[in-house]
Amino acid sequence: MAGAASTSDLPLKIITGADAFGASLKDAMVSHLRSLGIAVEDTGVSSYYSAGSEVGRRVSSASPSSSEIRGLVCCGTGVGVAMFANKFPGVYAATCLTVEDAVNARSISNCNVLALSGSKISPETAVEIFDAWIGTPFKSPCPASGSEPWSSEISSFLDDSLSEMAQIGKSTDHLSPTKPEYNSCAICCLAKNREFTPVEIMPGGSMKIVRETPTSAIVRFKAGSVEPAHHHTFGHDLVVIKGRKSVWNLSKSERADLVEGDYLFTPAGDVHRVKYHEDTEFFITWDGRWDIFLDEDLETAKKAIEQEAS
Repeated sequence: MAGAASTSDLPLKIITGADAFGASLKDAMVSHLRSLGIAVEDTGVSSYYSAGSEVGRRVSSASPSSSEIRGLVCCGTGVGVAMFANKFPGVYAATCLTVEDAVNARSISNCNVLALSGSKISPETAVEIFDAWIGTPFKSPCPASGSEPWSSEISSFLDDSLSEMAQIGKSTDHLSPTKPEYNSCAICCLAKNREFTPVEIMPGGSMKIVRETPTSAIVRFKAGSVEPAHHHTFGHDLVVIKGRKSVWNLSKSERADLVEGDYLFTPAGDVHRVKYHEDTEFFITWDGRWDIFLDEDLETAKKAIEQEAS
């Protein structure tokens, strides 16, 4: 099982990040890493799950032959940041709440991004989990193997699984020879090969409804587009797939600046205005059937946004 890692066994660098719910735990872990002599590249605190996306992107960009670069991400549960980190090829992120979880993750999946829960575990427990994770080699005896060496058959399977996992997110032409644009991301697949209908009431926008009731849709807006203040009968959740947008909730006098991976819930009836700073795509789902009611015209919306920026 896990053992104390020598200095030569330690990663050259660990890239860290967190959202607000995991910030304090991340800071405690950064201090622990530095006390071990590990170089830390701290991305700081990001909004919601974009912390996982940023750490995943940087670990994925490291040399494929380098095992010296790993990641550590924290959010409230440790689950969301792991999901977003795993969007990137060569990233094997796992949420670990116990030492056994960490040892299994390293032994079975060669986990290179550790995800921790800021609400479920203490800094002391997180240190124990990290030390087990950092000290466990790939394919070593672990709780899942009964603390015994893996059989030759399973060991071979684990070796093969790494090369197979490394292909996830890359070209998937072999899965659909006649459709080279095929993408293995579930949400992206909803958007590909589907016709988007312009949203006439919102210039620059188009959408593809993927479920009628309750309504779910993929929505796209061109850079510079503005959604005038409006409201819906039902509340809605959205996740930004790509791009950058700002949302003003006028009913609550709140503003949210969203980038890839960010989540936002807008309650039923809340009046909100939106500005798109880049070409943006997002997934949105309403609590009921989609509708829209304008509360201002486009010119009024643009003037209000310009006045705030000046």
